[in-house]
This record gives sequence, C-alpha cells and structure tokens, in this order.
Amino acid sequence: MSVNINGLSVDLPSDARVSLLDLLRDHLDLPGTKVGCNQGACGACTVLADGERILSCLALAVQYEGRSVTTIEGLTVEGSLHRLQHAFIEHDGFQCGYCTPGQICSAIGMLREVQRGVPSLVTEDLSSRSIALTRDELRERMSGNLCRCGAYNGIVEAITEFAETSK
Repeated sequence: MSVNINGLSVDLPSDARVSLLDLLRDHLDLPGTKVGCNQGACGACTVLADGERILSCLALAVQYEGRSVTTIEGLTVEGSLHRLQHAFIEHDGFQCGYCTPGQICSAIGMLREVQRGVPSLVTEDLSSRSIALTRDELRERMSGNLCRCGAYNGIVEAITEFAETSK
C-alpha cells in the first residue's frame, strides 16, 4: 500500500492508526505541515489531497492509499517558491509563520473550489457557476485557518493578488 506524497510514491505505515500528519512529519521528515490543535480546528495541518484541502491531523494515512497528497514542500518548482508564497512575503501575510503553510495550502484548494463554482455560506447567487471572490467570500472560505498573530489583512491581500494574477 502506498500514497503519492509530493510526486513520490511512499509506503504507508503498517499501523493503520497513524495520522497523515504524523506520517508527513514523523515518518517522512516533512516539517512544513504544522501540528496545531490536533482537533481540526486551526488549519495549521492543511495539505492538498488530489487538489482538495484537508486537515491532515484528522486523516488516517491509510485513507489516502493510491491518492496524491501535496504539502507545502511539494508546491515548490525546481527549488523556487510558489507564486502564492511570494505574494505572502510581499503582503506581509505572516508574522511568526507557523500557520503559513496551512494558509497557503488551504488558499490553493479554496481557489480551486471557487473555480469549480462551489458556493460558500456567503455566496449570494447559489445558481451561478461564476463566483466573485469578494473580501467577504475569501474571508469566509479561509475561516478554518487561524492565525494567532493576526496577519489576516496581509493574508487576504496576498490571496487576492494571487487570484487576480492567476486568471
């Protein structure tokens, strides 16, 4: 049994109780995915599974057999930062940086949801396939990712710039 992590096939642990978060950090030495609350409430452990954002602290590694998981480390291309990482730097979208990997992975998954027309709680027209990424829409969609430093304005600005330049 294996899972694809950042483009590499990885054997799953024999213990079916190992969380995806523990597999990444403790077994594969990928420290970018952070341990936050370990209860799915903070978003620090967010990674992408087949392009969709998930909380790795709530996921068992064996649930992702045969699937593709991307961590913050997997977003780099030939050693270069992802464009969203650059936007976070340019807009001061972090202070301590602890939540930043989860924020970035969540933002990438969230933008894919918007592109697919998946509505949120504040989406005005539920029948529309085109969703405007307003400040309120973005904040609602990112509400599961907490930043104890309060860098939310920079985070929103970084994601907004990235979204606008990715069209």
